[in-house]
Amino acid sequence: MRNVIIPSELETELLVIDNGSTDDTRQVVASAKITRLPLRYIHEPRIGQTIGRNRGLHESTGDVILFTDDDVRAPAGWLVDMCEPILSGKADAVCGGVGLAPHLLRPWMSRLHRSWLASTEWLTRQSPQSMVGANMAFSRRVLSKVPGFDPELGPGASGFCDDTLFSAQLLTAGHKIHDGLDVRIVHHYDPDRMNRESWLNAAWRRGESHAYIGHHWQHWGLRLGGLRVWQAARRLEAWRARNPELMINEGCYEEELKLVLFYSLMKWRLHEMGQPRKYAINGLVKLRSGSRESQSRK
Repeated sequence: MRNVIIPSELETELLVIDNGSTDDTRQVVASAKITRLPLRYIHEPRIGQTIGRNRGLHESTGDVILFTDDDVRAPAGWLVDMCEPILSGKADAVCGGVGLAPHLLRPWMSRLHRSWLASTEWLTRQSPQSMVGANMAFSRRVLSKVPGFDPELGPGASGFCDDTLFSAQLLTAGHKIHDGLDVRIVHHYDPDRMNRESWLNAAWRRGESHAYIGHHWQHWGLRLGGLRVWQAARRLEAWRARNPELMINEGCYEEELKLVLFYSLMKWRLHEMGQPRKYAINGLVKLRSGSRESQSRK
């Protein structure tokens, strides 16, 4: 953040949400010196990325809210370029770009591998239909319709898709997401995320997260659920039997990831079928616990 230009005409603040860490985050923040950018440390003891994000929404005071992560490097013009489309009235939200640190790229990585590490190359230019939490901005006014992130999604909960659901709800509410993919930050992710166990865990958690959105927000159905779970498990077992030489130390075959994700999706869909819907179809606000009452999409 020290290299980010802070225009004199913009009143800005930087909030660091310490989401129940056990390291020296408080001391690091206290020792940071960032010129012309007031810094506030906020401790949120409840674990969960979306809980931390919602705390940030509550604590922030600006008209434009930007989110990024603690393991990225932002370009000098990041603040200006992410805010301009919103301040000028071109859009209600901006999907910024995310690239991966070159020294962490590997020849075996496909576009799927890179996107699971937050690369935004999968998004459609001109009219992106989602934002990525490591680099996104939106106007405070969208919170009057979409009040926050679902705490049952994201790291610390289901694992993923908190930004996916928030983006979908924002579009459903009639807001526009601007293509800011050229405003590119660089993600310096933990190298441990490249080992096979981490990839397989990510595939499983992604299946769980998609099943949650599918059941509760999109109101998917599932016929012959038990049979489909069994078939998905058999397909994964058969693939592994045909491919005994796995990427053990680093990486994971894309086909195996897709099969694990599908198996997880089917299993979690079957699980969610027994749960009351937590949203009206494509709803913007959660229903009261256990309630099936209708809700407005306005």
